[in-house]
Amino acid sequence: MRRIARIALRTILFGALAGIAALVVAVMVTMASLPSFNDMMQKPNGQTVRVHAADGSLLLALGPSYGDWLPHDRIPKVMQDAIVAVEDRRYYSHPGIDPIGIARMFYVAKRLHDEGRRLQGGSTITQQLARNIFLSSNYSYARKIREAILALAMERKFSKAQILELYLNRVYFGGGAYGIDAAARKFFGHPGDHLTLAESAIIAGLVKAPSHYSPSADAQAARDRASVVLDVMVDAGTLTPAQAAGVDLKAVTFAPEPKQNSVRYFTDWALAQLDTLVDEQSAPLDVWTTLDRKMQDAADAAIRQNTPEGLQGALVSMENDGAVRAMVGGTDYVSSIYNRATQAERQPGSAFKLFVYLSALEAGVKPGDPVTDEPITIDNWSPRNSSRRFLGDIDIRTAFAFSINTVAAKIGQQVGFDSVADMAKRFGISTPINTHPSMVLGTSDVRLIDMTRAFAAISANGTAVAPYGILKVTTTDGTVIYQREQSQPRVLVAPFVAAEMTDLLQTAVNVGTARAAQIGRPVAGKTGTTNSNKDGWFLGFSSGLTTGVWMGRDDAKPIPGLQGGRNPAQAFASFMRVALQSRPAEKFDTDVTLPEWQLEPDDEAYFGNPDQGFGGDAAPPATGGDEVTGDVPELQPAPAPGNAPTLPDAPPAPATPPRADSQEPQLDQRWLDNVLRDQRKPNPTQPATPPR
Repeated sequence: MRRIARIALRTILFGALAGIAALVVAVMVTMASLPSFNDMMQKPNGQTVRVHAADGSLLLALGPSYGDWLPHDRIPKVMQDAIVAVEDRRYYSHPGIDPIGIARMFYVAKRLHDEGRRLQGGSTITQQLARNIFLSSNYSYARKIREAILALAMERKFSKAQILELYLNRVYFGGGAYGIDAAARKFFGHPGDHLTLAESAIIAGLVKAPSHYSPSADAQAARDRASVVLDVMVDAGTLTPAQAAGVDLKAVTFAPEPKQNSVRYFTDWALAQLDTLVDEQSAPLDVWTTLDRKMQDAADAAIRQNTPEGLQGALVSMENDGAVRAMVGGTDYVSSIYNRATQAERQPGSAFKLFVYLSALEAGVKPGDPVTDEPITIDNWSPRNSSRRFLGDIDIRTAFAFSINTVAAKIGQQVGFDSVADMAKRFGISTPINTHPSMVLGTSDVRLIDMTRAFAAISANGTAVAPYGILKVTTTDGTVIYQREQSQPRVLVAPFVAAEMTDLLQTAVNVGTARAAQIGRPVAGKTGTTNSNKDGWFLGFSSGLTTGVWMGRDDAKPIPGLQGGRNPAQAFASFMRVALQSRPAEKFDTDVTLPEWQLEPDDEAYFGNPDQGFGGDAAPPATGGDEVTGDVPELQPAPAPGNAPTLPDAPPAPATPPRADSQEPQLDQRWLDNVLRDQRKPNPTQPATPPR
């Protein structure tokens, strides 16, 4: 028996020695294959992008956040003590694995595994680091063995200070934040090397269950967990009871969470351009944008408060240089991420007459020139006015004020429908424009952002406006890798043409359809209402800011009572009153006030039966034939000839465009030709008329 016992003992000892030898070999082999410390400092895949408003405040953070790498000597001592106390009290005395912790792990492992819970108490900080870097998160004995070997190897290769530095810069603290610098910036709004004892206790408490204890999810739970961490630190001897009692966790201020609703329409649009601006694909980036927080809030409120129930609304507002200050692509981003400000294509109705009258003004027509409102037929298409009457001899300004469809059709025929289409393309309309006669009444689909940039170009005295949202892009250390440069102005129409167009646009706001857009300072703009009231538009500008508003249904069904001069104009006014509060009022080059009797048909439709069809702002179908606009409320008849008030003469304007040798901005014909190349759609029923 003694011999058998000796043999068994020798076998056990031999097996133990062999196991130890195998473990040593495994640790040595693993240690040799470990990356260097510098390689271990590399951040995981996934780029972080932080988007800032024009005032520098954070709008949105996308992707995992890693923050700056903090060397061991820059990590606050209270942060080191807190994480060691709560995660691995014997960190400085064990060789990478904690025998006491392992014994505890095996004691409860079976029960926790059956319950589907994480194995507790056996993982040291070194083991957690090994798992985070090299292993998956599936819980098994095999993984724990590999984890232990890696931990032993790492302890042989790196110092305790290096391992703790790696851990605190790579561990996940919740909210997308990896490392204490990212966590400090996210939860407290400052770098990780400025953490207080209270803040350190909160961050240290997050490792156990980041989603549960995250301050952004439950601030009180985070404070309660931090209180436990302070007690553990006292028990571990790294904190005195008096020090722990002096910590006021209620006084800790958490950084506010950026809004995630309407601002996402803007950030989605702006960040889509990022790949064309920078080549950096891995380093964290800070993107500085043009968005104004105050204006964005006002835009969001204007759309929510003025869009009728069951409809969608969109708004874009930009400066004369194209800087987008506010963008709302729908009533609720959470329920619909579809951006109706930049993606939706809808008929603009009479808002498209901007390009019709621009073509006429550029061809030499003046606001005070006479024109006859009379029946007209073009290729079997006979437009009619909403009043079902004809005013006879009037002038251009009156025709625009009344939004007379027959006059718009006559102008389109005279200047050429292809010229009107070219004008729209010149001003930034990127969608196809048909050249059927009815196109003058807005039967081609357009985007709100394109229409807004076109009106902004008039506000900018006829120079091209290209919307943009990104000012600069930097790395987290402030290195600028993209800076927007001011583009050279491109003249679309002569300044006097833009001034005459402003004359006409101001008329609509002063006495016409867009009176709801008045805000107590000069405003120029135009309403649009499409066939069967499917779409309502208002686009206008004041004091250097241009804003476009659209309302309608995504399925393009008719909406009884929807008029451009109603809810869209009201939303415009609501937004602009707030957006322009800090700006001085600016008078236009042309200041026009017309008699009260001059009303655009949208205004008459406002007082009519809402179940009736559209008014003069409506666009008939694009098909040929004798199409009319349907049943409409009667417009008040114009005063009899001889009794009508006399319109004021148009303000003096240059008789001819500036000479080529003057210092005024000039039309760039080569650029215009490139813009218009292959953009015209030939009218199969009418010969093309070259631009005049």
